[in-house]
Amino acid sequence: MAGVQTSREKWTNRTAIAAVFVALIIMLTPIYWIAATAFKPRNLATTIPPTVMYEPTVSPFVKLFTKRSQLREQPSQEEYDAAPWWEQMVFDGGEKVVRNAKTGEVRSSGYGDRFKNSLIVSIISTVLAVSMGTLTAYGFSRFKVAGEDDWLFFILSTRMLPPVVVAIPMFLMYRVVGLNDTHMGLIILYTAFNLSFAVWIMKGFIDEIPREYEEAALVDGYTRIQAFFKVVVPEALTGMAATAVFCFITAWNEYAFALIMTNRNAQTAPPYIPSQVGSGLPDWTVIAAGTFLFLIPVAIFTFLLRNHLLRGMSFGAIRK
Repeated sequence: MAGVQTSREKWTNRTAIAAVFVALIIMLTPIYWIAATAFKPRNLATTIPPTVMYEPTVSPFVKLFTKRSQLREQPSQEEYDAAPWWEQMVFDGGEKVVRNAKTGEVRSSGYGDRFKNSLIVSIISTVLAVSMGTLTAYGFSRFKVAGEDDWLFFILSTRMLPPVVVAIPMFLMYRVVGLNDTHMGLIILYTAFNLSFAVWIMKGFIDEIPREYEEAALVDGYTRIQAFFKVVVPEALTGMAATAVFCFITAWNEYAFALIMTNRNAQTAPPYIPSQVGSGLPDWTVIAAGTFLFLIPVAIFTFLLRNHLLRGMSFGAIRK
């Protein structure tokens, strides 16, 4: 009987390991494909069968950050040799870098500004959503609120509609108040969109923190707000970190609002990257390079908070 049990356990372990291995392959293959395409020459990006062995190049990243035009005639050897190494890569691809007619400076493609806009909007909206969500969750957890269940359901109901459904009404409202194509407009939208998620997740964490901790602090002379910041917040940091990861990922990847509400000044990277397809033959290496760089910040942020994230997913269940 013990032998049968041991065999079953081995079979179960092997099955679990195989399932994890298959899941990793499924999840990592698109990331590998994006990274591989980002370092390919343009002529190898769409070969059939796919080219696996090739000499990596950074020309897609050079093209990503510079404005270019088609090369109508080949540059002279002297002009080619005098050009920087990165501009020579653009020449080799049949294009030339567009420069300012007066200053001679290289004109930017705008990806850097869009990337910076994504950082600004995502970081600020995440901080606001987690902060307000924690305060709101504390109120629901520690005080008797009339119609608490109805209020919590109402807060959750704001996530029941996809963003594209409310994008047009929001666009008309923003046009009236002058928030179209502004950082503040996107920050308000993303904060409101993530706030319901933050409230529900943080309520579960705060419910798990014993009330006796705060009562002891109040007996020692702390005010309610001092007890919140000195007792509750340190205990809830794990939940705040886990919530911040999901809020940041949602704001970082959001596409519909950024596409409709912005044009140039506050446009983020998600709607800008596919716009590089353009007309004619798309340069998939440039699109892959932009996507690859776009993945790095959220990957770093998630990696830094991975321990909080793992603990948070097993600690923050809401209990009745």
